[in-house]
Amino acid sequence: MSLLSIKDLSFVYSQGTPFEHTAVDSVSLDIEQGEFIGIIGHTGSGKSTFVQMLNGLLKPSSGSITLDGVDIWSKPKEIRQIRFKVGLVFQYPEYQLFEETVSKDIAFGPGNMGLSEDVIKERVLQAAKFVDLRADLLDKSPFDLSGGEKRRAAIAGVIAMDPDILILDEPCAGLDPMGRDILLSQIYNYHKERGNTVLLVSHSMEDVADVCDRVMVMNRSRLEMYDTTEKVFSRGDELSSMGLRVPQITSVMDSLINSGIPLNKGILTVDQAVMEITEYLKREGRL
Repeated sequence: MSLLSIKDLSFVYSQGTPFEHTAVDSVSLDIEQGEFIGIIGHTGSGKSTFVQMLNGLLKPSSGSITLDGVDIWSKPKEIRQIRFKVGLVFQYPEYQLFEETVSKDIAFGPGNMGLSEDVIKERVLQAAKFVDLRADLLDKSPFDLSGGEKRRAAIAGVIAMDPDILILDEPCAGLDPMGRDILLSQIYNYHKERGNTVLLVSHSMEDVADVCDRVMVMNRSRLEMYDTTEKVFSRGDELSSMGLRVPQITSVMDSLINSGIPLNKGILTVDQAVMEITEYLKREGRL
């Protein structure tokens, strides 16, 4: 049985009015425990609406979402419990910080779960460690932190609830390249250490290629592709027709292959490209 099963999921904004708009249209897929899923698509393709349905912030217009074999809307009055199991980090999550100290902000979610003070304290320290937030920052006001530290503190607040599924909607938006790489590495390490399922919404094909096992491609409210990262990015022409692209290094390697250099296809990261070119040069006796 899949951890998360989605069947014919649709969401219509302003239903029954002249402003009616279908944001998600008949999406079906299964997500397994421990997977790292990328979600890509151009602006307005339905990505954010889709993930907000997964933790009950939006109720589907039709279709179903089953978590651990139970429809999340089978008991509407208990939908709050789903948000502890499916944690959602919004784009620019630092705007959600509001407590007097960083520690209290991280502790807010676990506190609402009714956990003991000792468990909450442990959760706060563990979450701060996952995002590499120094202990001396926990007693500071979140508004005294740098931009990157605020981002990590906000993500720690969701991680502290120890959700079965962690959803991140453009978590690296607005960060410089170094800040983006650091945060993405921390998310990946959290995933590997905890074994939790992670869904990453991103406009960066490079980020998705670096960390994701499988990729969802949303286009005009529908799910166009759902496959391994390598197979999705092997369909460059189809992605291009949707206003998307393959990772830049994949495009460079494909150009080298098309020029007659015998390299393997399916290269998604710079590290993979370095290894592939090094092996080619060794075969040619040039290294």
